[in-house]
Amino acid sequence: MSETADITAAPRRILVDGATLLGLGCAFALISAAVIMGGAADFFFNLPAALIVIAGTLAVTTVCFSFGDIARTAQILTTTVIYRERDARDTAYTMLELADFCRMNGALKLQGGPLLRFIKEPFLHKGLGLVIDGLGEKEITEILSQDLTSTTQLHLRAASVLRKAAEIAPAMGLIGTLIGLVQMLGRLQDPDIIGPAMAVALLTTFYGAILATMVFNPLASKLERNTADEHLINQLFLTGVIAIARKDNPRRLELQLNSALPPESKVKYFD
Repeated sequence: MSETADITAAPRRILVDGATLLGLGCAFALISAAVIMGGAADFFFNLPAALIVIAGTLAVTTVCFSFGDIARTAQILTTTVIYRERDARDTAYTMLELADFCRMNGALKLQGGPLLRFIKEPFLHKGLGLVIDGLGEKEITEILSQDLTSTTQLHLRAASVLRKAAEIAPAMGLIGTLIGLVQMLGRLQDPDIIGPAMAVALLTTFYGAILATMVFNPLASKLERNTADEHLINQLFLTGVIAIARKDNPRRLELQLNSALPPESKVKYFD
């Protein structure tokens, strides 16, 4: 038996996704540097243009979804930036340890303290609870598969909200451009109006392009990636729980887990 890692033996570290923060920070820093080096930074800040693009994008996106979808998207985004450390390889080892323990001692031995160790992994905690309660393999598979599907769909819905916002932001920028042009053309006789109107016309397009290209689309891609990672972790939990319910040989479970793991994360629990 190889040395293993236990995802619940100690509290998992709370990590900050440096790649997301660094990427966004560098992108905005580059834009800001270009604006400042041009010597007219104040020209790039216009409240009407910002309201048209930011508030307009939020409003139209809400029309496409619901208040609940928007709120859940914001909540899921916080867990994208600040998250608990998890690793598919460690998860596989933990499931093998559990399967080995249950094969020697029985699943009922998980009651009490051992089961509470997994309270921070709701999906696994629920699955082990179903095994302890004596539910059959088919029932456990149906319940956990539905939970897995629901969680994945929830996160993908949040990603679709961001994708839709990325589509709407440039369109709101175009609407702002048309508003500015109409204001400018309607008052060509007044030079004091031409400048502010043209600023609105150009800056709304600028703001819309920044939001879509630098914020919404990258965050949607990161959320889809994190959803795939979480789906893999939960799939490993599901495979392990079903193996425990069937009282499978842990060596067979090792083969099943390795078939789901990427090549660099394969495990070797048994010599």
